[in-house]
Formats: sequence, structure tokens, C-alpha cells
Amino acid sequence: MKISPVSIKRQEFAKKMRGYDTEEVQAFLEKLADDIDELQKENEELYQQVETLNENLSEFKKIEKNLQDTLLKAQESSTKTIESTKKQASLIIKEAELKASQIIEKARENANDIRSAVINLREEKDLIIAKLKAIISSQAHLLEMKVEDAGEERTASRKEEPAQKLDIDLDDIIDKIL
Repeated sequence: MKISPVSIKRQEFAKKMRGYDTEEVQAFLEKLADDIDELQKENEELYQQVETLNENLSEFKKIEKNLQDTLLKAQESSTKTIESTKKQASLIIKEAELKASQIIEKARENANDIRSAVINLREEKDLIIAKLKAIISSQAHLLEMKVEDAGEERTASRKEEPAQKLDIDLDDIIDKIL
């Protein structure tokens, strides 16, 4: 049975001779009832505070759980993003290396084409020079023959003057043409 302040105040004792002073007992019981009343009120207030704190604690635990879930998701997302970025960077590097090797190969092909073209042009130049020398030589020979024929005609008509000899330098003519 629970003792309440009211039950303490209403408590009556049997009267005996030489018993306790009834006024003193009554005053003690009233003081005891008041103290118990205060303790019960304080206990009720503390109980309410505990309930409020438990509710707050429950809310904070929910918030903590949400924060932990959010943090975990953020870490997972960060990890996935980093992995994705690494893969993309790797692909970009491979692509760049492939393009670089293609550019280098094309440059080599172009260099080989240019070398071949230079060699062909040199061969054509040598062939043209040889043809020019042959043409100039034959033209010089024809010119010399005409000069000799003209010189013989002159000498036949003027027997005193010797025929002039033409001095033709083929290399000098080719150098001037080129």
C-alpha cells in the first residue's frame, strides 16, 4: 500500500495512557505529510522531465541514424565518383595515347612521302640536267659546225683570215639556267 500525504494526515492512533504527546505526533505527521507531498510533486516533475528527455533522446537517435545513413551514402557516392573519375581519366589517357600514336604514324608517313618526293625530284632534276646538257651539247656542236662552214666559206672567199673557234662551256650554261 502506498502512503499518501492525506493518509498520513488522517492517520489516527489509539490513545493509551502515558503515550506520546498527541499534538507533537500530529505536528510530526503533518510535517511528514508535507515533505512526502513535496517529494511526490518533485518526483512527478522529474518523471515528466525524464519523459521529455526520453522523447528528445529518441528524436536525437533518429536524427543520428539519418545522419549516419546520409554520411554512409555520401561516402559511397564519393567512392563511386572517384572510381568513375579514375575510369574516365584512364579512358581519356588511353584515347590521347592512341591519337598521339596515330599522329606520330601519320607524321612518319608524311615524312616518308616527302623523302620519296625529294628523291624523285632530285632524280628528275638530274635527268633534266642530263637532257639539257645533251641538248646544249648537240646545239653547241651544230653551232660549231655552222661556224666552221661559215668560216670555210669565208676562207674560200677570203683566204687570208683563219676561221674562229667557238669556246662553249656547257657547265657554265647549265649553271646559268638553273
